Amino acid sequence: MKLAREELLALHAALVAIPSVSGDEAAICAFLAAFLAARGVACERHGDSLLALAGEGPLLLLDSHLDTVPPAPGWQRPPFAATREGDRLYGLGANDAKAAVAALVAAFLETAGATGGITLGLALVAEEETTNRGTQAILERLAARGLALAGAVFGEPTGLDLAVAQKGLLLLELTAHGTAAHAAHARALGAENAARRLAHDLVALDGLDLGPPHPELGSTTLEPTLLRAGEARNAVPAEASALLDLRVVPGLATGELVARVRGAVGGQVRVVSDRFAPRQTPSGSALLAAARQARPAARTYGSATLSDWALLPPGVPGIKAGPGRSERSHTADEYVRDEELVAGADFYAALVRAFAAAPGPAGKEEG
Repeated sequence: MKLAREELLALHAALVAIPSVSGDEAAICAFLAAFLAARGVACERHGDSLLALAGEGPLLLLDSHLDTVPPAPGWQRPPFAATREGDRLYGLGANDAKAAVAALVAAFLETAGATGGITLGLALVAEEETTNRGTQAILERLAARGLALAGAVFGEPTGLDLAVAQKGLLLLELTAHGTAAHAAHARALGAENAARRLAHDLVALDGLDLGPPHPELGSTTLEPTLLRAGEARNAVPAEASALLDLRVVPGLATGELVARVRGAVGGQVRVVSDRFAPRQTPSGSALLAAARQARPAARTYGSATLSDWALLPPGVPGIKAGPGRSERSHTADEYVRDEELVAGADFYAALVRAFAAAPGPAGKEEG
């Protein structure tokens, strides 16, 4: 069943008009379940995430997220409405990632009846922008059913270029300790200021060797983000801390990265999160070959931003691709052009057909 152009545009507009800030996806989930049911597709609902399956064999998963971030300041149009101006549709999530959701739904409807020797999965998930629980729940459900993942496509706005690698995320907390004292007497008392110690540590991290660069992703980066120090304006803080955001590439193991950070500073370093590992799909992957066949002009690149791809089991090939542009994400007056949406649906459907026709798509490939 192929959605007509106007049906696809109408679906996208309907999705944009349903508010779905992360954690509040119940309404959009119910809408899509009814939309698919009306077209003969039965969905499993896991929280506010949906899973639909068609065919038999190794599983190709099409995954995108229903949630959005809250509206950024500066909107000139109503963020929680679908506003059409010429060939553009404006609204919160129009670009990230409801265009991908609409296009993936259209591709699933078009190809689910002829999947060849594969299972085609459609995962429309909650909380990608916050906890990533939606895709995690779907992957756990698939594993419990013994479905072998042969590959996954993550719908994000890439201009239909192909992200074949993605940086991981390592969050560390750096804490410096000092001596509490009245600010007026601290120097005379020799009280150590934790804020000053933290500042010295942060400067010491500049230029730290975090391993060799990756050909697609570049270098691992480290940025202090959230800083905390002090409780009163006239008191020297006894403790100060900074959250360190490391965007990591394949190469150094997590333990080695943590050891290098610890070796450069005087404060204590605690691992806050290391569950988002970097991902890379090898050039010989059947999934990548199918994507290139579906869109020969697509550029391949490495992505510095996270997606639910980070949750995919190691060795399972994935790509990140979809209609829209990444630079529009999380901005005021976010939009997608009609032709981007239509091209996205055509691309996804062509990718599924090419992957289903490829010899031996079941094999896992190391990345």
